[in-house]
Amino acid sequence: MISILCAEFGIAPWQAEAIIRLLDEGATLPFIARYRKEQHGSLDDQKLRDIAQRLTQLRNLQQRREEISDSLKKLEVWTEELQQEIDRAATMAQLEDIYRPYRPKRRTRAMIAREKGLEPLAQWLMLQLPGKDPSNEASQYISAEKGVDSAEDALQGAMDIIAEIVSDDASVRTKLKALYRREGQIVSRAAVDEDSVYRLYYDHAEFLKLIPGHRVLAINRGEKEGKLKVEVKVPDAAALSILRTMYVSVRETPSAEIVLHACEDAWMRLIAPSLDTEMRNEITDRAQTAAIRVFALNLKPLLMAPPVKGKVAMGLDPGIRTGCKVAVVDETGRVLETGVIFPLPMHGRIQQAKDTLKRLIARHGVSIVAIGNGTAGRETEQFFAALLKEIDQQVNYMVVSEAGASVYSASKLAAEEFPQFDVSLRSAVSIARRLQDPLAELVKIDPKSIGVGQYQHDLKESELDEALSGVVEDCVNSVGVDVNTASPSLLRHVAGINASVAKNIVAYREENGAFTSRAQLKKVPKLGPKAFEQCAGFLRIPGGKELIENTGVHPESYTAAKELLRMFSLTPAKASTGALRLAVEEAGYAAVADKIGVGEPTLRDIVAELSKPGRDPRDELPPPLLRSDVMTMDDLVPGMEIKGTVRNVVDFGAFVDIGVHQDGLVHISQMGNRRVQHPSDVVRVGDVITAWVLDVDKKKGRISLTMRKPVQQN
Repeated sequence: MISILCAEFGIAPWQAEAIIRLLDEGATLPFIARYRKEQHGSLDDQKLRDIAQRLTQLRNLQQRREEISDSLKKLEVWTEELQQEIDRAATMAQLEDIYRPYRPKRRTRAMIAREKGLEPLAQWLMLQLPGKDPSNEASQYISAEKGVDSAEDALQGAMDIIAEIVSDDASVRTKLKALYRREGQIVSRAAVDEDSVYRLYYDHAEFLKLIPGHRVLAINRGEKEGKLKVEVKVPDAAALSILRTMYVSVRETPSAEIVLHACEDAWMRLIAPSLDTEMRNEITDRAQTAAIRVFALNLKPLLMAPPVKGKVAMGLDPGIRTGCKVAVVDETGRVLETGVIFPLPMHGRIQQAKDTLKRLIARHGVSIVAIGNGTAGRETEQFFAALLKEIDQQVNYMVVSEAGASVYSASKLAAEEFPQFDVSLRSAVSIARRLQDPLAELVKIDPKSIGVGQYQHDLKESELDEALSGVVEDCVNSVGVDVNTASPSLLRHVAGINASVAKNIVAYREENGAFTSRAQLKKVPKLGPKAFEQCAGFLRIPGGKELIENTGVHPESYTAAKELLRMFSLTPAKASTGALRLAVEEAGYAAVADKIGVGEPTLRDIVAELSKPGRDPRDELPPPLLRSDVMTMDDLVPGMEIKGTVRNVVDFGAFVDIGVHQDGLVHISQMGNRRVQHPSDVVRVGDVITAWVLDVDKKKGRISLTMRKPVQQN
């Protein structure tokens, strides 16, 4: 396993050994990435997560090897040669191909033939002896008692046995799979006589090796919904040529002809249906893995979107029949006031809605407004943009994705947090808080409901959950969490803390007051020494007994950090001015690290943390794009330059919010002047980009954008 990990990830054996040991000791990935850099060579969190995932796969593979070996021994067919094949198998599919001939099966035609005593005849036929008449040999197996009434019956039974032998041959399947990967095509046809979103695939064929993942998932869904008929095609002649080469003698004998027919039967009846399914599964697994990776890539920047700090925010959750729900929250997210307005012309209450919002803005000093992008979102935006022209205060707004807000507002968690509000008002609060601190609010929602990615409902739920949970964990721990204000939803994503301990932390601070030191965490029920080791460095205590408690310095490094300050005669306050960084750079990191007894990577982290206590990595990112006016599709003309926020990245491009009713699409072909392998190589969710209008289709509600700057015409 160590050699495989080293080869696949380009790491040294000592790094692989350290990672395996730390994981087996129960260390979490964020803790390993942040506080054990010397042991693994400062690998980043994503690489560590990939290595851990691959380690799990390799261990599952080894477990399956052992299970198959044990099964073969029980069946008394185990040999050293078989064990060598098992040990050489690099994938689960290869292992199962080796085990296939011995795996218990449902009653087959070959089994019935063997029960009739026809196995020796099959073996004789496979010798393909020249000058021997198969019918004469087969006549010796005629038996009314066994149900073999003629030589033809005997030959047919023997052919069934040969077909199964050929079908179960691992080397045959390996060569045929290579053929599928080289020349196989997935072919789809219309299953209904009607138009649908799958019309592109009503007469479609594409090589398995070339088809992109999003088309695989689209075809699968079309088949599942009964709109498409799908099959895998591979040249029969090429497949039979492989079988002929492996099983049929070059000498033209009567037996060779029979073996050839058995091979044809094996291909058409046994192998092709099986491999069709297997290869469909293979490209689907590949597509799902890619889609999960895209989902994770999209989720991270959404969670890490810069917060809009220190401002009173208003959340508007648009609606038609029940009106637009309003919530005002203070700088810390505490709810100040809620209400409902009816800003659409159909209700005839626009002026009343304006008066209500003007009053709320003036009363609470609202300076930012988050408008949900759901039903009636753009109409509400148009109403609010008109309102801004009637007030003197500087107020900006942003349209935010409300994906998952309704899921959260109807959840048990929301009911516990806001028992006094109905479901719709909870949603407005969530929308306001998403603008103030996206990470703290979005962790309350199942990542699958956040609305980024593609075909999430067609993906393997366990693998998607694992990948997205990993992203949430990495984001929460890279930012750090204020232990005195964090909700249980946020705390449970901190390394080493589960849902039960998260609730205990909140209960402890409610009963005993705010934490003033990390050491107090040891008094929290069920937060033992191991959990403390894993979580302490990621929890922050602003205003604690010491400034160091509001940094990412782990308690195990407090002694080294204090020795570092003494070495240069600096107070924590003086260190935060940049003096510490300059002093250490002048003395040399290696020499200083040696003196205070830590590794150089740890020293660099300590210096960074003491230089910027309470730092938030999100503050270094570009701020979100706030608006004060609104456009319609009528305002758009080809060639127009426009700024927008990337809302979603998929295999074929990126959807961009440009401030009109419909998001624009930048197709992958329009992302630059060079070939782009994947849109995520160019943009990510939350990026503010400059684009140009390529085409506007008002009838279909489609906006095409380009990131290629148009050539100016003279």
